[in-house]
Amino acid sequence: MAPKKKSVPGKGGKSGGSKKGSEKKVEPPTRKVITAVVKAKAKANRAKRAILKGINTKRAKKIRTNVRFRRPRTFRQPRDPKYPRKSTCRRDDKFDQFRIVKYPLTTESAMKKIEDNNTLVFIVDKKANKHQINQAVKKLYDIDAEKVNTLIRPDGEKKAYVKLVSDYDALDIANKIGII
Repeated sequence: MAPKKKSVPGKGGKSGGSKKGSEKKVEPPTRKVITAVVKAKAKANRAKRAILKGINTKRAKKIRTNVRFRRPRTFRQPRDPKYPRKSTCRRDDKFDQFRIVKYPLTTESAMKKIEDNNTLVFIVDKKANKHQINQAVKKLYDIDAEKVNTLIRPDGEKKAYVKLVSDYDALDIANKIGII
């Protein structure tokens, strides 16, 4: 057999030429391969840790001081609504002077109190106390009360006798309010 002619690299021969198509492409590793490598590394690290520290390490256990087991309190997250469930908020909780003093009494006995004892008579909220009634009357009618007496009537309403300071005249204030 005759000897074969050697091809010079870089020249136009079939083999050895550096053409773009002839280079072998290296494919990037697939996801499966990557996860396998990561798992293998993690396993190797666990084995290394086991060799260094040992597998029978002591763990601190919580000391229980009571024989009865009580479950831990379950966390209940406070509500944080995106929008109000009611269109308007309640205003009943506002306990101001307009809610405390309902209306003045205009009965004959109330008129007698106004004339003789310098005392105004009001129907007030049942939950109001004497201090609140005093403040409410002061805010509404700009008068100072010497003292306030209260009673609950048989129909369930609370009646307040507001005795005025001697500087004020109950008749004038009753006229200003519109009782008389």
